[in-house]
Amino acid sequence: MKTVYHKADTRGHANHGWLNSYHTFSFAGYQNPERTNFGVLRVLNDDTVTQGMGFGTHPHRDMEIISIPLEGDLEHKDSMGTTAVIQKGEIQVMSAGTGVMHSEYNKNKDQAVKFLQIWVFPREVGVEPRYDQKSIKEGEKINGFQQILSPNKNDDGVWIHQDAWFNLANFTKGNGKNYMLNKKGNGVYAFVLKGSAKVGDRILNERDGLGIWDTQSFNIEAVEDAEILLMEVPMDLPAYLK
Repeated sequence: MKTVYHKADTRGHANHGWLNSYHTFSFAGYQNPERTNFGVLRVLNDDTVTQGMGFGTHPHRDMEIISIPLEGDLEHKDSMGTTAVIQKGEIQVMSAGTGVMHSEYNKNKDQAVKFLQIWVFPREVGVEPRYDQKSIKEGEKINGFQQILSPNKNDDGVWIHQDAWFNLANFTKGNGKNYMLNKKGNGVYAFVLKGSAKVGDRILNERDGLGIWDTQSFNIEAVEDAEILLMEVPMDLPAYLK
C-alpha cells in the first residue's frame, strides 16, 4: 500500500475577502508541482463564501464538477437553464462536457456558505453537458459508508463520467470499518471533515488528507467522532491527457 499525506496547514490558501479558499491541489495562484492531482482527482477546494457574495458567471469544459455544501446554502445558475439552491445534506454534479457557463452565489444576508468544490477528469471529452442534484440526508449511515457518487446512473447518489465512487464515512469514537475498493487500479483520497480518525496507519485530524493506492482495502477507525469523505478514483490519467 502506498500513501501520500497532506496535513491541513500545508494546503494552498487564498483569501479574497468575499471568498476564503483552501486548495489541497494546485489551483489558481497556488501552484505546487508535487500536488497537481491525485489520479483523476484534480481539484479539492475548501471554500467559504461570505454573505451576499459569490462566483460570477464563468466557463467550464470537459470536467466533472462536484459541490458538497457543509454549511448554509448556495444558489447555482447555468447556461443549461438550471436555477437551483444546494444546501448541507445535498450533493450537486455538473458535467461540463462540450462547455457550460455557470455562477454560484450566497444569497443569505446573515450566514456564510461553506462547501467543497471538487473537480474530476472525465474518462472522455466532448460529452453533453448535464446537471444533477440529490439529497443525501436520507441515506446517512452511522459507523458505515454512505455512497454519494458513482459511475452508475441507478446507484445511490449522483453519477459522473468516470469510474469513481465517493462515500461519506461517519464513525463514533472507537468504531471503524474496512473499506474495499470498487475497481482495481483505483486509489482513495480520504479527507477528514470533522474529528479525527486512523486511516490505514496514519492518524488524520480535521481537514487532513491522505491518498492511498496499490491496495484493495484499508481500515478506518475513529479516534474521536469523525466524518470523512472518501473519494475513490482511477490513478491512471485518461488517454487524452497523456
